[in-house]
Amino acid sequence: MDRIMRRLISFPCDGATLIGTLDEAAGATGLLIVSGGNEPRMGAHRGQAMMAARIAAHGYPVFRFDRRGVGDSAGGNGGWESSGPDIAAAVDAFADAANLTRIIGFGNCDAAAALAMFGAEAGFAKVLLSNPWLSDEPDALPPAAAIRRHYARKLVNPAEWLRLARGAVDLGKLRQGLTKIAAAPSALDETAAPLIRAIHRWAGDAAIIVAQGDATGVAFRAAARGHGFAIETLATDSHSYADAMDALERVVLTHLARAGSDGATPVRDSEAEPQNTD
Repeated sequence: MDRIMRRLISFPCDGATLIGTLDEAAGATGLLIVSGGNEPRMGAHRGQAMMAARIAAHGYPVFRFDRRGVGDSAGGNGGWESSGPDIAAAVDAFADAANLTRIIGFGNCDAAAALAMFGAEAGFAKVLLSNPWLSDEPDALPPAAAIRRHYARKLVNPAEWLRLARGAVDLGKLRQGLTKIAAAPSALDETAAPLIRAIHRWAGDAAIIVAQGDATGVAFRAAARGHGFAIETLATDSHSYADAMDALERVVLTHLARAGSDGATPVRDSEAEPQNTD
């Protein structure tokens, strides 16, 4: 594996200065990691920083960045729904800083939704969508599909029946969960439809990865049923793959290798001027 160098890059986005980190490598296919939620570019428990180093060590340049109002970047934080310009600016900065022929995007949770919806215009050749986020839950409970899976596992566990008999189960919480899964499902158009349509537009250039026991991943699998998506499921309950980083790395490397050999759409030309800081 290659020895990597890491450097900071600053770049403009709608009047604000954003900060990114480039893990350099010699390959012509690069990976751009989009952070989910309000996480800075290092990711939860530095998971994205570690993944970037490991991917770069295999010869693929990797770029991570903080969107406006997050981490080291200036500007106001408008959430993932307003991150299209940030993602496009990051693609330009990455393309200017590295000698690339194509850029692949990776995002987890709402970053996956952002890539699905804004990634084509930004110029990605392909996107890797991990545990794609569907919508906010109005009652702070997990999605109904995740609740069903949770209780299905408990029903076959004798220890859980013993807890119920001893009065150790929160009956109020149990009632809330059962009420939610018994309710009529929300119309797809109100929740998952925009994301599902966006993924369909990518055709074969969007890959979907989910953590088997993660509530967001479970909800997405339920919503995507019948749509013909090929979904790669990793055996972990961790939303950020904390105990399955090796498996996630293998999946990402496989897609990077395929993108570099199948003639995926090259990165678009950029007119932006790079602003680098060492």
